Amino acid sequence: MKATNPRTGQRDYEFAEDTPQAVARMADKLRGRQAGWEARGPEGRAKVLLRLADAVEGHADAIAEALSVDTGRRMIARVEVEGMVRNCRRWAARGPELFATLPREATQSLTPGVEIEPRWSAYPLFGAIAPWNFPVILSHIDAVPALMAGCAALIKPSEVTPRFVEPMRVALAEVPELPLAYVMGGAEVGQALIGAVDYVCFTGSTETGRKVAEAAAGALIPANLELGGKDPMIVTASADPEWAARAALRSSVVASGQACQSIERIYVAREIAERFLDALVAEAESVALTWPDPDKGQLGPFIFPPQAEKVAAQIEDATDSGAHLVTGGEVEELGGGFYLRPTILIDVTPDMAVMREETFGPVLPVTIVNDIDEAVRLANDTPYGLSAAVLAGNMDEAAEIGARLEAGAVSLQDGALTSMVGDATNHSRGCSGLGPSRMGDEGMLRFLRRQSLLRQTGDAATIAAYSEGQKG
Repeated sequence: MKATNPRTGQRDYEFAEDTPQAVARMADKLRGRQAGWEARGPEGRAKVLLRLADAVEGHADAIAEALSVDTGRRMIARVEVEGMVRNCRRWAARGPELFATLPREATQSLTPGVEIEPRWSAYPLFGAIAPWNFPVILSHIDAVPALMAGCAALIKPSEVTPRFVEPMRVALAEVPELPLAYVMGGAEVGQALIGAVDYVCFTGSTETGRKVAEAAAGALIPANLELGGKDPMIVTASADPEWAARAALRSSVVASGQACQSIERIYVAREIAERFLDALVAEAESVALTWPDPDKGQLGPFIFPPQAEKVAAQIEDATDSGAHLVTGGEVEELGGGFYLRPTILIDVTPDMAVMREETFGPVLPVTIVNDIDEAVRLANDTPYGLSAAVLAGNMDEAAEIGARLEAGAVSLQDGALTSMVGDATNHSRGCSGLGPSRMGDEGMLRFLRRQSLLRQTGDAATIAAYSEGQKG
C-alpha cells in the first residue's frame, strides 16, 4: 500500500499490507504471551509501561518526524508523542492503585448460606482500530490501559497515516516483554482484527463505527466506539465577547478542525452577537497557514485529501441555501496540499449539512439566539452527543446551562477540554459512541472481567427439595 504526503500530494511512502492470515498468526502469538503478562501483576506491568514511556521518549524525534510527514503538522506531532509518554506514565501510576481497590474478600449473599468471592481477569486480547487525525495518541489511548489491565494488545493504525509505526517498532524492541504489536492495512485487515480479538475499540466516523459494531456483534465480543461529533458552543449575553471569540476560534480550528471534539456549531446571544462576530472574524483572519514554511503558522493541510472535498461541499451547500460567508471559505491547493483558512458562516439554518453532519474542518457556523432556552434546544438538536461547551459571565451560569446539554462532556468557560483532560469519565450520547468511557478510571476497568465464586457454606440441597406436592 502507499500513503500520501498531505503537504505535497505525493504518494511517497510504501508499506506492506498484512493478510488476514497474518493478522490471525499475530493474534495467536500475542495470546500465547498474554497469560505470562497478566501473571506479572499490576506492579510488574506498571514497571514495563514505564520502560515503554522511556523508550518512546528516547525515540521521540524519529517518531514525531514520521508523524509530521503523515499529518503535515510539526508542533502537534511532538505533542502527540509527549501525550503518549504521559499516558503510559499515568496508567503505570494509577493502574496499581485501581487494582488495590477491587473487592477481593468473600461477602454474604442474599441467598442464605452462600458467600460470593470475586475474582478479576483481563480480556486476553485487546484490539484497536485507529483513525488518521491523531495517529499516535489514538492508536494507543485505549491500548495502554488495556495493557495495564493485563490484556495483550493488537493495533491497526490508519492506512492513511502509517509512517510512525516504523520508528515506534524500534522503540518497542527495547521492551520485548510487552505483548503489543501492529498490523497494517485497510478495511480487510480491520475486519480480520475484529475476528481475532476479545475486545475491540474503534475510533472514527459513525458510518464506519456501525460496521465495526455489526462485525463485533457477529463475533460476540464487546465493542467500544468513539465516533463523530457535532459539538455545540453556547455563548451567553453575560460573556465577554472578545474572550469568548478567542476561546471559540481556538477550540474550532486547532489541528485544522480535524478533531472529533472541535466546536462545529456556535450559538451566541443576540445582545453580544455583533461584538462577538467582529472579534471572531479578527481572530480568524489572524491565523496563518503553515505554508510554505511548515515551522510557521497554525493551520496545516487536510491530512486526508478527500476530506477537503467534503468540507468544501458543506460550505457550498450552506451558501447555496442562504448562508453568508464572512471570511475564509475557499480550499486552496498549495504545493500539492489542500488548506482551508478559518471559515465563518452566518445565517445558517438547522437543516444545512454544515449544521447536521460532522465537518472535520476549520468551519465555524454562527447562529444568533434570543435566549438560553433557544440555544439549548438548538444545541441538542443533533443525532450526536460527544461533547459541548458553554461560555458565560461566571462559572455558576455556565454550569447550569451545561447540565442541560445532551453530551458526554461539557467544557465550561473554555472549549474542547476533552482533548486535554484524561481523567474525566464520560459517556457519549447518540451517534457519538457506544460503551464504557475511555477517560477516567473506567478507561482501564472496562478491560477486566469479573468472576464470582459462589461458596456454599451450609448443606447443599438435595433432589428431594424439588419433589412435587410440597408446600413452599
